[in-house]
Amino acid sequence: MNNFEFRCPTKVIFGADTISKLKDEIPQDKKILITYGGGSIRKNGVLKQVKEALEGFNYNEFGGIEPNPKYETLLKAIEMVKNEGYDFLLAVGGGSVLDGTKFIAAASKYEGEPWDLITKGVEVKEALELADVITLPATGSEMNCGAVISRLETKEKFPFISEKVYPKFSIIDPKTTYSLPEKQTVNGIVDTFVHVMEQYATYDVNTPLQDQWALGIIKTLLEEGPKVLREPQNYEARANIFWCATCGLNYWISLGCVQDWATHMIGHELTAIYGLDHGETLAIILPSLWRVMKKDKMDKLAKMAIQVYGANEFLPKSLLADITIKKTEKFFHNIGRKTKLKEYGIDPKEAAQEIKRRFSERNTVLGERQNITPDVAYEIVLNA
Repeated sequence: MNNFEFRCPTKVIFGADTISKLKDEIPQDKKILITYGGGSIRKNGVLKQVKEALEGFNYNEFGGIEPNPKYETLLKAIEMVKNEGYDFLLAVGGGSVLDGTKFIAAASKYEGEPWDLITKGVEVKEALELADVITLPATGSEMNCGAVISRLETKEKFPFISEKVYPKFSIIDPKTTYSLPEKQTVNGIVDTFVHVMEQYATYDVNTPLQDQWALGIIKTLLEEGPKVLREPQNYEARANIFWCATCGLNYWISLGCVQDWATHMIGHELTAIYGLDHGETLAIILPSLWRVMKKDKMDKLAKMAIQVYGANEFLPKSLLADITIKKTEKFFHNIGRKTKLKEYGIDPKEAAQEIKRRFSERNTVLGERQNITPDVAYEIVLNA
């Protein structure tokens, strides 16, 4: 096991009817900016619950943060924060809203070009306090310090990470997910699945506990995912899926381990270029990446075949790895997610050439062994 340091300052408040606890978690003297997305929280009553909990507080609203939050939109919120003196941000909605709010929190305290915080590795020295009422199980953003931001002008999508933007607290009420469109529920399940695999399916450094945690999340997704699609108002299934999403990227399963994240980085390019949902890109890239990089991931994929998919442990490792790849792809199909670019009307060769060009210009290499070069990325996308 590799050395590691771990600290998560986020308080998690999980369960039904917990939004009312907002009033106990935010100091009364704070000037609050509530951030949200396209307005679904108005329709499903979540915003009403938030406002009822904040009766007597000084707050205002900023809506319109998109899925794959856009830099251009976030700049407007940053200007609003600076001009009007907000000192507490409350994200209400899915992971994209929270991701965008994390960036607002950091950029509002930075005097330079905000995009430099993402692309030039400028250290975040301070950030506004933030918290969230999270309504979509997917990104795990509610218990980590990461975000992903897109820029329309350049058709780019990059991660942003800083320990200064951990949420102070996160309220998770699974009942808020009852009204989610099926597509969003499915994308969230895929996102969670691939988050876990980015941390698990690498090479072994003797982390048996972390491996069991990771595979336990996957087994729960396989059991609860179809259930929640059949019974959208099944509270227990919704709660289990949400906790899987949170634990899938709160860093527990990656401690002391080796991580990949190539599927995400390639997927980000597909979103930036073609506008595909994040979950759609992950379901496309993961099986193809595993096939191309099977030799590197053989042991972990074989272990997953035995412990998750019930394969015979005496089969050759190569065959066991193939079983994991095929069973995973079948799971994506079964919950309604396509796994080929052509199914979205996208030419794989065209996409592969463009991603190779972008990665070559940036000198990008990916993967747990840093051996996914632009040429290897081309092969992965071409076969996706």
